[in-house]
Order: sequence, then C-alpha cells, then structure tokens
Amino acid sequence: MSDGGLAARVGGSVGAFDRDQWNALAGADNPFVSHEFLTALEDSGSVGPGTGWQPTPLVISEDGGPLVAAMPAYLKGHSQGEYVFDHHWADAFERAGGSYYPKLQIAAPFTPATGPRLLLSDPAYAAPLLAAAEQLCLQNGFSSAHATFIEPGQQPVFEEAGWMLRADLQFHWHNHDFASFDDFLATLASRKRKDLRKERAAAQAEVDIQRLRGADIRAEHWDAFWEFYQDTGARKWGTPYLTRAAFDLISERMGERVLLVLALQDGEPIAGALNFIGGEALYGRYWGCTREVRFLHFELCYYQAIDAAIGLGLARVEAGAQGGHKLARGYRPVETVSAHWIADPGFRAAIADFLKRERAGVAADRNYLANRTPFRKT
Repeated sequence: MSDGGLAARVGGSVGAFDRDQWNALAGADNPFVSHEFLTALEDSGSVGPGTGWQPTPLVISEDGGPLVAAMPAYLKGHSQGEYVFDHHWADAFERAGGSYYPKLQIAAPFTPATGPRLLLSDPAYAAPLLAAAEQLCLQNGFSSAHATFIEPGQQPVFEEAGWMLRADLQFHWHNHDFASFDDFLATLASRKRKDLRKERAAAQAEVDIQRLRGADIRAEHWDAFWEFYQDTGARKWGTPYLTRAAFDLISERMGERVLLVLALQDGEPIAGALNFIGGEALYGRYWGCTREVRFLHFELCYYQAIDAAIGLGLARVEAGAQGGHKLARGYRPVETVSAHWIADPGFRAAIADFLKRERAGVAADRNYLANRTPFRKT
C-alpha cells in the first residue's frame, strides 16, 4: 500500500521493527505501546501462534526512510482479552451468514488501559494509517477493525475517519496535588473516611507489605506472583493470558516501569498486585492471592496504588476494567472509548443503531455513579 512518497506495510511482529524508531513514535508516557512491552508478549509466546492474537503491526515510512507512523495491531480469531465485549456482534454477523473472525484489533493486548493507538511523528499521518488498516481488512476479507481504550486526544481522529465510537466506564483515582494519603482521605465524607481507615488497618494488621521496582524484583518474587496470577486467571478467564516467561522479559526490559506490591505472612508472599508506571498514571493490572485476608484486595490494589501515585507525583491511577466497588474507595467513574470500523454496510448500520442506544445507557450510568462518590459535598 502506498500513497505518493508514503508506503504502508504490515509486519509479522513489533520485534521486526527498530526499537528506537518504534519508541520515538510511541513516546515515553504509556508503557503498553512501548517496543519493550509488546515484544515481551511476542517473545514469551503470550501472543502469536496458537493464542488467537497474531501480531500484525501496521507502519508507514516515507521514501524508504525511518518509520513515521505505527499501529500496534493483531489479527484476532476470537474476542478474548479485549475488555470491550463484541461477542454478540460476532454471533449476529455469523447467524446472518457472515464470518466475523478474523478481525483486526488495534490494542495493547490484555490491557484495558487508555493510551495512544496511532503512534505518529506528525498528526497528518493519522488518516493514512487508518486508511491502511481499512484497506488491509478489505483486501483480506476481514469483517472489521477495532481500536480499544483510545486516549481522549485521539478519539476525534477516529471519528473524523468515519469509525464508530463506543463508550464504556472505568473507575480512576485522581490526584489533586495530595502530599499524603491522609490528604486524600480529608476529601472524603466522615463515614467513608473512617471506613477506609478501618479497611487499611485490618489488612495491614495481618501482613507485611513490600513495594518492589526494577532490580529489586527477583526471580523468586515473580515465581510467587505467577502463582497468584494463575489463580486469578483460572477463575476469571479460564486460562491466564500471559506466560511465565512474559514476566521475566517485562522485568528485564522495562523493570523500572514496573511496581510489584507483595503481601507477606511470616516472610512468605501470600498475595500480590502488579502495576505499571506511566508518565502521568499508575496502571493497576493484575492481582492474586493464595490466602484470603479481609480487605487485602482493596489494600494492595487500590490503597497502595494511591500511596504510590502520590509518592511518584502521578496524576491518576487507572485500576483496570469494571469493579463498581472502587467507587466507595475514592475512584471516580470515567468514560473510556473504543472505535469500530465495519466493512459490511448493512452490519455497520445495525451496529451504529445499537451504539446510539448503548451510549444513552452508559451516560445515564455515569451520571448515577458520579452522584454517589464518597467525597465531601461542597
């Protein structure tokens, strides 16, 4: 695919492209579109043959020069690990005689965190990159292309290109220049403030807590966390998405952007929460335990994340998908957005009608939840 001096091409892996060129486009703010993270998934076998996530990155270069635009994309044979649910779209399309899979997924795999989906040296390359994705689908008979958890600044680009936007809700914590966790607590209503203190005290009375970064995370820590991750993965998804090797490679390639929080009893890790550090946000990703301790999930995943974000001077905590219980713990409802391109005109019209009705429901839910936060009324 080419347009004058621009050439768009598809790679078989992110690893096929120069790391420095890719990262120059990705920037330093979001860890999940970095060359290090995406190649750790490839090299560990977490994506690739047999996973239903076949790396299909799209890039643009100019006159044979370095990359000027890139898109982390995957050919998908299912809808697992996306956190934006389109299974009913697939069922409807296939009942009508179509083949929904394969589809093109523009995403950071297994990662419901907002971020750039178009990695650009200049905003002018956005339209050609999206056109290349559409052309890839048309030439190969793919039903659709989907970009999930798009950062707010890029959402208009997709809409201007004719992609349909879909809204959902997550719960994020926002740092209003707090100097300490107590400063945050002071913004809560009295009863809620007392509840959070009781939860923290109850959990901390049962365990010792460690926060580890970079070289402080050793193989035995990852072995312990792998047990926690497998248990949670088996209960939530049936099969954990990441392989054991993925954690070693992530630690090796981007360990300073990883925050591992462990809870220990008698020196033995019994629970853990894995976070990634971005330029503006702390991203909570995985949690698990081998022993149940009251309120420990809230302590490791939410309160420790708030503590860490304050200490690192980060603007927010994104604590992952779903979880209305986050609301009572100071996390506010925030809209997340995905974009969808559907090749078949009739199916596209049906999806557009569905999304119009769904948006109204999401907006109503957000308003309802926003009026039920635990913060003091002013």
